[in-house]
Amino acid sequence: MMEYQLTLPTILRRAETLFGKKEIVSRLPDKSIHRYTYYDFAIRTKKLSVALHRLGTGQGDRVATLCWNHYQHLEAYFAIPCMGVIIHPLNIRLSPDDLGYIVNHAEDKIIIVDEVLLPLFEKFKHTIKVSKVIVIPNGGKQIPEEYLNYEDLVASGDDSLFEPFEGDEYSAAFMCYTSGTTGKPKGILYSHRSIMLHVMSFLLSCTGAGINEGDVMLPVVPMFHASAWGFPYSCTFVGTTQVFPGPFLDAESILQLFENEKITLTAGVPTVMMSILNALENEPAKYKLFLRLIILGGSAVPRFLAKSFDENFGIKVLHSWGMTEMSPLGSTSVMTSKLQKASKDEQYDHIAKQGLPVPFVEIRGRNEFGFIPWDGLTMGELEVRGPWICSSYYKGEETTEEKFTQDGWLKTGDIVTISEDGFIEIKDRSKDVIKSGGEWISSVALENSLMGHPSILEAAVIAIPDDKWIERPFAYVVLKEGKNFSAADLNEFLATRFAKFWIPDGYHVIDAIPKTSVGKFLKSALREKFLNEHK
Repeated sequence: MMEYQLTLPTILRRAETLFGKKEIVSRLPDKSIHRYTYYDFAIRTKKLSVALHRLGTGQGDRVATLCWNHYQHLEAYFAIPCMGVIIHPLNIRLSPDDLGYIVNHAEDKIIIVDEVLLPLFEKFKHTIKVSKVIVIPNGGKQIPEEYLNYEDLVASGDDSLFEPFEGDEYSAAFMCYTSGTTGKPKGILYSHRSIMLHVMSFLLSCTGAGINEGDVMLPVVPMFHASAWGFPYSCTFVGTTQVFPGPFLDAESILQLFENEKITLTAGVPTVMMSILNALENEPAKYKLFLRLIILGGSAVPRFLAKSFDENFGIKVLHSWGMTEMSPLGSTSVMTSKLQKASKDEQYDHIAKQGLPVPFVEIRGRNEFGFIPWDGLTMGELEVRGPWICSSYYKGEETTEEKFTQDGWLKTGDIVTISEDGFIEIKDRSKDVIKSGGEWISSVALENSLMGHPSILEAAVIAIPDDKWIERPFAYVVLKEGKNFSAADLNEFLATRFAKFWIPDGYHVIDAIPKTSVGKFLKSALREKFLNEHK
């Protein structure tokens, strides 16, 4: 067979030669719309690559980005790894201290910053050592002389001098850091090969997404979060029209783009999609939508969310699960032929699960007694392996014993059951599962049910100390506007779904559930809040 390296320039060539006339659309910080084609994108990407090489970047160097979702960020996604350098998107929702730590730990050589994010950058710039700072002009102000202008840099590049990286497919191409909810953020490297296989697997019809050239994709998931779940690469590979929302992620701005650009496919975390659903339910006739599918990930999907989008607006929901350590895709709640014959209620139950592992991802579960049976009942920690799953952290953070098994499987920290058919259902995170009187209670299952109550917008359930049972569940809830509830009402609502000992010992209304930088519930903050209030 021909020797052929699986490297990212393959995607760039394919986009330019086969889909050159397809559009890439971006909403800019002034809310204007920028449009150009894949052909334009390819030329500018090559120019940027040549210009970065002239600045002294070489194979294995790291170039960081501090940017929103837009066309220039997509250019960096390709220009940097397609020359053998590693792109390292920074999570703009982390603290300045964490950002400074990450840049130094990664040893980033250059950083590309949105002009509108300069105030954030300047909070930690004195703590880092980079050779150049490149600023993307998108705020309408004069860029300080100490920084390089991104557009000037692109204009200076000669695309005819572009030399695509055709080296070892195992070379690093992309760098991500975990959000650091427990300890310091940890770095993970994705190789050219792992990204290419991740892209090809997700594009298979068996995953349920069915992304193709005819789709118009708007990723609400940020490009600084686990490579936007791989969408910039998978969509470019098949010539999907891509629409980027820029810094405007409120429900009204997203819904306007959905309608104006005739979006067929979107992806994001449940908390964002709940705000979009709430806006649609408040004014159901305001927007004309063309959406066929919403891909949800990042945290558990409440059953009511999938049901409401489907029954009220004819939009299907696909639940995906993964981790930064997995590049990030692991499984999807795809409708198998068996489930397609099931009742709607059974299908909605299934969508709330994590579903089948995608091709190339292998799974198993383990508890204190050994590997768990695939019976849909026995709980244990999920372990995974596959060609895009990391085998270690950058610079050896965490030991093998802490995060990886002796035979090379990643310990996910998720407590799951696995059905006879191989369907994964996450019951909880290992650190969040409630162990009451020797029995495990799933905080995730309680939260999803509570958010199905007509008065509850969001709910987070934590373990609180108990003298008799060791731990008991307690719920923090956010009310929908103008709604209220009684504890007896919620107890009765949950009693139809769970055993009596699962019912929370109490409920407390708060204005908002604290969240991590990627939109997950920050339960450590709620546990601390409870302890402070009950000293």
